[in-house]
Amino acid sequence: MQVSVESREGLERRMTVELPAEMVRGALEKRLKEIARSVKMDGFRPGKVPLSIVRQRYTGQARQEIFGDLVQSTYFEALEKEKLRPAGEPTIEPLQTGSTDGLGYVAVFEVMPEVELKDISEKVVERPLAEVTDADLEAMIEKLRKQRTTWNEVEREAQIGDQLIIDFKGFVEDREFEGGSADGVPLVLGSSAMIPGFEERLMGAKSGENRTLELQFPEEYRAKHLAGKDAKFDVKVNRISEPILPDVDEEFAKAFGVTEGGVVGLRQEIRSNMERELQEKIRNILKERVMNLLLEANPIIVPKALIKQEAKLLQKQTRQNLAQNGSNSRIDLPLNLFEPSAERRVSLGLILSELIRVNDIKLDDNRMHAKITQFAQAYEDPQEVIDYYLKEKKELAALENVVLEDQVVDWVIERVKVEDQVRSFDELMNDSSSGEAAE
Repeated sequence: MQVSVESREGLERRMTVELPAEMVRGALEKRLKEIARSVKMDGFRPGKVPLSIVRQRYTGQARQEIFGDLVQSTYFEALEKEKLRPAGEPTIEPLQTGSTDGLGYVAVFEVMPEVELKDISEKVVERPLAEVTDADLEAMIEKLRKQRTTWNEVEREAQIGDQLIIDFKGFVEDREFEGGSADGVPLVLGSSAMIPGFEERLMGAKSGENRTLELQFPEEYRAKHLAGKDAKFDVKVNRISEPILPDVDEEFAKAFGVTEGGVVGLRQEIRSNMERELQEKIRNILKERVMNLLLEANPIIVPKALIKQEAKLLQKQTRQNLAQNGSNSRIDLPLNLFEPSAERRVSLGLILSELIRVNDIKLDDNRMHAKITQFAQAYEDPQEVIDYYLKEKKELAALENVVLEDQVVDWVIERVKVEDQVRSFDELMNDSSSGEAAE
């Protein structure tokens, strides 16, 4: 078997394989004998047609039929001979050999990139630090109180924080516009639920009062046909209610599932949850920054076939998520929408695999057990969740990947320069742009 390889653009390779004549003749002869056993021909009993006649009539057909088998049996042998690692499936075309006995093919495919890990000892990663203070705890309790607000109707002028039940009609250029009218709408003054000026101009209103509000839609308003336009709203205030927040007492604690310890137990439970969420947030930010660092330090060309494959997986997952969330949308999300994320995921996968291999990072069983236990605590029956993970190999493998990635983060942090970035609990928990790594 003769094999030659031509390097083309990027990771693409063109491999030409010429098969020995004796291999082709042997496969052809075997196929012709198989045909002879079942072929029907006038003047002969089934299976009794002379092989010479079968060879004369069916050689062309047999050559076509053995082509796929020969490709399948020699393709990986040729790859191994040339020490090639293909990425994705090849395109196969027959090779015109010019010989009646010869047979060959051309396989075009991409190869896996060589990942050469760079030194990261001079790289810097900012590590976020924060703690849950007493003030943070009180703010969280206040937030929980507001979630259980009840409303008490009052006979006074409306003020900030009050809930108004209103009817309104909106006009642009003296015409009612679609979506601009509603009855019995609850509106909390100060919530910024309406366009700028709407809530402010209802301050001081009384129950039963009618007001006309002359406003302007923001230039960046989501409905483009209304953006920047002057508008008028006729508003009737039907009812005004003031907020009543619950007392922080044993009943309040029970409402959040704390049946022992009363208010003290509730505070302990809330603080514990806040600290757990904070550590998880810190860990996620740090992990994102480490992954960004590895990508920046180790740029690689990613096979297009792998990007496409990963993009299809992301596309499928998105459709499933939309369906699970009750969306009946039939929008066909284009594949190229997922390609940037797919390229990042494939790149990271290749880099992490090489880093784990080169540095012989083994899965830490203790960390694995701790991770399963952590996930299980969020459920009513933790042991049932633990048993599920231990039984479901696919889910267990996914969790093993998460733990290995955590171990990689620790490995990187031990080898780069780390600068601590002190933040408040609120800043850190509400920051959605904390994933950038410092150089």
